[in-house]
Amino acid sequence: MSWLSWPFRMLFFLLWFAKEIVVSSAAVMRDNLTPGQSSTPGIVRLRTRCRTDVEVTLLAATITLTPGTLTLGIQRDPDDGARVLYVHGLYATDAREQREALRQMEDRLLAGLRRKPADASRGAARGEEER
Repeated sequence: MSWLSWPFRMLFFLLWFAKEIVVSSAAVMRDNLTPGQSSTPGIVRLRTRCRTDVEVTLLAATITLTPGTLTLGIQRDPDDGARVLYVHGLYATDAREQREALRQMEDRLLAGLRRKPADASRGAARGEEER
């Protein structure tokens, strides 16, 4: 029966993503229109739970489409083959906080893409490098 909820989960992701674009656009615009700079740029390494090239490509595109973030590169971890993204954040005050925001985006995207909601659950935490 979970396949019946799939279109709704994808629709909820798209609505959430549209809200994120508006919120992040407002933050970037506010920073550009006010004197001084409030940006704190940084780069984080994000090990994804994406299993297919389509999933990792959509995640990278979603990150890049969000104002204030940019996917710099994708590679496979030589030890276990996990896909790793390198993401530049314009407002990355803390690497863990930035990574958590990216995780939330990944969670929502995978919940929308995969037929079974349980497939998108987090699983075990992985060690990741700081900025």
